[in-house]
Order: sequence, then C-alpha cells, then structure tokens
Amino acid sequence: MATTKELARIANKLRIDLVKMIGAAGSGHPGGSLSAIDIITTLFFHEMNHRPKEPKWPERDRFVLSKGHACPALYAALAHAGYFDKSILKTLRKLESPLQGHPDPGKLPYLEAATGSLGQGLSVAQGIALAAKVDKKSWRCFCIIGDGETQEGQIWEAAMSAPKFKLDNLIVFTDYNHGQIDGSPEDVMPIEPIADKWRAFNWHVQSIDGHSFESIMEAINNTKRVKDKPHMIIANTEKGHGVSFMKGVNWHGKAPNKEQTEKAIKELEEMGRNLDG
Repeated sequence: MATTKELARIANKLRIDLVKMIGAAGSGHPGGSLSAIDIITTLFFHEMNHRPKEPKWPERDRFVLSKGHACPALYAALAHAGYFDKSILKTLRKLESPLQGHPDPGKLPYLEAATGSLGQGLSVAQGIALAAKVDKKSWRCFCIIGDGETQEGQIWEAAMSAPKFKLDNLIVFTDYNHGQIDGSPEDVMPIEPIADKWRAFNWHVQSIDGHSFESIMEAINNTKRVKDKPHMIIANTEKGHGVSFMKGVNWHGKAPNKEQTEKAIKELEEMGRNLDG
C-alpha cells in the first residue's frame, strides 16, 4: 500500500497524463477528472484489492465510475497500475482506441460497467454489491458519483433500495466539486442539505476533504466499522484541482489548446518537483 507522500506523487503524475490526453484529443472533461484524481489514486494505489495482471480475479474489489465523463482520470490510473501500456493513453477518443470518451467494457474488458449516462452507475454498483452478498463474498464495490449527477432521480431510487439490502460492502463517493455543465448545482438544481438527505435514506454518511489522502483513507477505514448500512462519503473537492487556470465550471467539458496544455503540464511538473523536494 502506498504512503500519503507516494499517493501525492502518483496523483500528480496522473494529472499530467490526463491533461496530455485531453489536450491531444481536443475534447474531454478536465475539470471533473482533476477533481476526482485523489480519490481514484487512493483507491487504486492504497485501498482496493486488485491484480492488474489478473484483472478478472474473482476476489477483487470492484470500481464503478458513475460520472463516466471523468474517465481520463480512471484511464491514467489503470495505466499506471499496470493494466495496459501507458503509450495507449495518447489515443484517448481516437477511432478504434480502447479509451473511449466514456468507459466501455467492450473496449476495456476489465471495466466493470459502461457509464456516462448520468444516474445509472450507482444502480450498477448496487447490483454488484448485492451479488457479493448473495454469493457470500467479502469483496467491496466502490463508486464515484458527481454532485450534478445527484440531481438524477435514479440516484435516489438506489439510495432508497441499498439500505434495504444492508449493503455495507458498497462505498460511494460524491465528487462534490460544485460544478456541472450548466453551472453550479446551487444554481441549476440545489442538492443541499446533501448529507442530511443521505442519512435520511439510512446511509452511513461522512463529509471529508476530497484532496486529503489522510481524510480519504480515514473515511474508508471508518466504513469497515459500520455494518448493515451502505456508505456515502461526501468528498468536498475543487473542479480543476492542481491546475490554477482550470479551476471552475468553465473547464467542465472544454479541452485545453496546445499552449494551455503546455502551461498546465509545466505547472504540474513544478508541483511534482516540490513533492520530490
């Protein structure tokens, strides 16, 4: 398992890769990918039981990226973990590439689900967690949803049913970066008081700093002590985190041009040197 310092270095490398990927593709979603990186890094390089060389290992923990438009973050993590060669990252959104604009198990068979139709991934994750219970298996299912995605009705159907089945092996993160394609959730369709809503649906709820590896790790450890309830970890994050000029809603679904890509990479590389410092 990686230490917090190691996780910070890995996350920085993943940010560099995803900026390069989206810049080369000329399309994509940098803002929400950058906000989710620290959660994904903690899961893949510290917490989850998985085997990159044996991707269909039956006892693996499962991961569903419900906010599928943030897949550059997931692809970068998979490559660095050893699921495929890093050279493939540059093919994002290209014809015949396995790295589609949203996760596609038909192209990458070790993905657990095709996602990106917002609201559906949580239901898929719940089904996976329920399968483990039925089969009396000990593995867990992790899921990341978006704050804007929380406006979808299907999210609340899953929110209602997961506690019925006592899915304490379902750990969900809300990437609460306060941005969606049309603005902020506060302006589009307010979701607050979000923690109270999940508690009212009988979930075990925690609110954390989604860019603190210590907080993410502690929150996951806390889930191991609470039985018979699904877990919601509301991760307060920053859209575009790590790149100063990408912060905010304007970079939800906008790819950087060549100059902007180079500027972002330079900034992240400087951050990496400071981490190594």
